[in-house]
Amino acid sequence: MAVSAARAAAFEILLRVEREDSYAAELLHSAALAKLSARDHGLTTELVMGVLRWRALLDRRVGAASSQKIERMDSEVLAALRLGAYQLLFLSRVPARAAIFESVELVKAARKRSAAPLVNAVLRKVGGAGATDFFAEIKSAADADALALAAAHPLWLVKRWVAWYGLDRARGICGYDQRVPETAIYIDDGRCEEDMAGVELAPGRLLARARVVAGDVIGTRAYCEGRVAIQDEGSQLVALLAGRVATSVDGLILDCCAAPGSKTSLMARRNPGARVVATELHPNRARLLRALCRAPNVFVVAADARALPFKSRFDRVLADVPCSGTGTLGRNPEIKWRLREGDLRDLQARQIAILKSALGRLAAGGRLVYSTCSLEREENEAVVEAALSAEFEVVDCRGELELLRAAGEIADGVEIGSLVGGDYLRTIPGVHGCDGFFAAVIGRR
Repeated sequence: MAVSAARAAAFEILLRVEREDSYAAELLHSAALAKLSARDHGLTTELVMGVLRWRALLDRRVGAASSQKIERMDSEVLAALRLGAYQLLFLSRVPARAAIFESVELVKAARKRSAAPLVNAVLRKVGGAGATDFFAEIKSAADADALALAAAHPLWLVKRWVAWYGLDRARGICGYDQRVPETAIYIDDGRCEEDMAGVELAPGRLLARARVVAGDVIGTRAYCEGRVAIQDEGSQLVALLAGRVATSVDGLILDCCAAPGSKTSLMARRNPGARVVATELHPNRARLLRALCRAPNVFVVAADARALPFKSRFDRVLADVPCSGTGTLGRNPEIKWRLREGDLRDLQARQIAILKSALGRLAAGGRLVYSTCSLEREENEAVVEAALSAEFEVVDCRGELELLRAAGEIADGVEIGSLVGGDYLRTIPGVHGCDGFFAAVIGRR
């Protein structure tokens, strides 16, 4: 019996994520998977993301059931074991015999036939270990050590969150990371909802014009015509903070690190009379940005944000900088297995350089939004503090959010104070129902 298409695809993606530092989300939407049925693609996504979210726990269960150490296993064998263990522990609708049999067949197909008996024996032990309520263990974790173990997160990262946000919020962050995140869009065209037949739309959690989507949004007319884009509500809120330019025409907006372009598109639609210049360092990502961002007032430039090639000053600037991504681990779980604490220093140096460069292009009276999808202070407050000079000032985000509420952008019932830390915007996974974003609004004096 051949291995199912979904499990074979999941196996190959997990190997590429491990060997090539690829991102699972990009591989799951690559042309190579276009031939999969909707059902098989759904199972592939469940398997890949589930294994990556729970990798440490899966390895612990596999290690306890194996006579061979995890570290000595070939990557193909370990990938098959993780896939099998995930199905046995988390997917009750998958028969145990199917999960075990196909994992054995995967190692055979990968020319690791000698490991087939090991895979079979280990997964039978894992499958017989009994059910566990993993989320209950996360909620009851008494300290950082217990939380990291229960939530399959690196201990160094959990310790930071407990120290910075407190144990209760750290539990919430970890629990959010381990669940499938919601799909959200922003509605700014009255016809969009009419042109989204076949999907269910629910109100957003933070924004009045956001919608939580259930179903195949990519197949809808509104999506195909570029009138809506999949975008986390935290990301939407960052783009909204950039605001509208004061003039109806001839305004200039700069997006410094724009790909893939969801924030760029939203700013462009809200400022149809302005010229939006979107820069991206790598030419291939600049081409992707051109393809995805269809607004007619967007102009894409391949450029290094640390040395912006413009003499013009801009009314609005968005510096949504490359970062660790620790606020997006629910969508990009492989990050937590690659990131090292020392990486934050290298990222910070680059972020400071980008912010200083972007501030240099801000017009008098203009506004700049510095943002990350990181939960780490080194990439957020510390960068702003290091980059500011006397001619700039941080604008209190609370006031900006109140203006957005007055404009009908913030959903009813949302407590503005919960979104603010000091002068800054901060969305927290597990608290706000979206990814973790930080934003600072900066003005030129």
